[in-house]
Amino acid sequence: MTVPTKLYEGKAKILYATEDPHVLLTHFKDDATAFNAQKRGTIAGKGEINCRISAHLFQLLEKQGVPTHFIDCPTPNTMRVKAVTIIPLEVVVRNIAAGSLCQQTGIPLGTVLQPPLVEFYYKNDALGDPLLTDDRLRVMNLATAEQVSRLRSLALRVDEVLSAFFQSCGITLVDFKLEFGTDANGSLILADEISPDTCRLWDQAETDPNRRVMDKDRFRRDLGDVEAAYQRVMERVLQQAL
Repeated sequence: MTVPTKLYEGKAKILYATEDPHVLLTHFKDDATAFNAQKRGTIAGKGEINCRISAHLFQLLEKQGVPTHFIDCPTPNTMRVKAVTIIPLEVVVRNIAAGSLCQQTGIPLGTVLQPPLVEFYYKNDALGDPLLTDDRLRVMNLATAEQVSRLRSLALRVDEVLSAFFQSCGITLVDFKLEFGTDANGSLILADEISPDTCRLWDQAETDPNRRVMDKDRFRRDLGDVEAAYQRVMERVLQQAL
């Protein structure tokens, strides 16, 4: 049996080469990190849960006209994806004020943001993934003006689709992070993952501010029951037809 060649290992996933240079194999890990990897731990079953959620949501988005890198899932915690050149930007969409937005601006937690706020962060752990202005984006030449415009429109379309989908699951999509890349044809497509690791999700059936949390904030803030929260998200997501 041929051992696949590891191309890259990040905080949550490992990328392997395949026989097709245009296809990669992503292994989702159970490792958990927070605060730019200053806090580390393990969430049992997280890799499989995030892989299955991401696969379902990528297929949903594809049906709604959003191009993604998803191909299929050979095993519960691995995903075959189209090889892309990642644009070093994290695109964050915020529907409700939470997390760093509240800490940095004083906007009260839970404030509804209308229209949704789209932010760009430099994907660079050494620099702490700083928030970028439009002028900094231009000076740093991380993406063309056309790409930035396309990233914004794609992110808002993803938000539109996912907000409605999670609403049908009894979950509020508070905010989320996206990553994009260019494929072999130079087309901009959605990559990485969409999961409780990358989304802030609140259970609509819960009014308690801690009990409603269904995402990695449970790990960040030591709220407990992290695995159970992730499991509930997966069960609700997979119950919904594409």
